Amino acid sequence: MKHFHRTTVLPDAAIAEADLFFPTIGMKQTASGARTRTYEGTVGEPGDHVTLTLTVKMEGGHYTFVEAQTSAQGESRLDRGVKNYFTRLHKMADPRHALSASY
Repeated sequence: MKHFHRTTVLPDAAIAEADLFFPTIGMKQTASGARTRTYEGTVGEPGDHVTLTLTVKMEGGHYTFVEAQTSAQGESRLDRGVKNYFTRLHKMADPRHALSASY
């Protein structure tokens, strides 16, 4: 599944946040580039081996485009983890932002 997020957080900060966040949900970094990361791990119950490819690039001069592609089928725990990561980026861009449930 592909996910994307546009933010004002700088690309290096977005990659640094990914390096901090994804190991906490069971993903291990297996490849890296200047603005790309690949993570693999076992996430969810039953444990599925999944892959995440994260690409970060500048877009339009002042936005950062973050694209995440997972190998999981449907809405997996990894996909929810990616959305949580995007929420963390949103909080970095606007520290006043209050997280709330939307029903």
